[in-house]
Amino acid sequence: MAYLEVIAGLVLLVIAGDIMIRGAVSIAENFGISKLVIGLTVIAFGTSAPELVVGINAALAGVPTMALGNVVGSNIANILLVIGLPAIFYPFVCESSEISRNYFIM
Repeated sequence: MAYLEVIAGLVLLVIAGDIMIRGAVSIAENFGISKLVIGLTVIAFGTSAPELVVGINAALAGVPTMALGNVVGSNIANILLVIGLPAIFYPFVCESSEISRNYFIM
């Protein structure tokens, strides 16, 4: 039963994500706003909302370490998926000055 729930959750996540992207593009087109601005605001909030809910619930339940773990795990996953996974398929070269600057920013 748990496997079916996970599969159903993933299917709903894909469908809801597609609807959210279409809605954000529609907002951008209707109001003449740059798709970049919409991506940085609406999509960013939509993808961070579940983490916010988990953090609030954890804090209200008196388990602040769960909220902290959620934030740290999310950032690790985002870095892996946004930087690491594409680098496997298309490696990129950085100069030493760029690497030190990126370390500072990270």
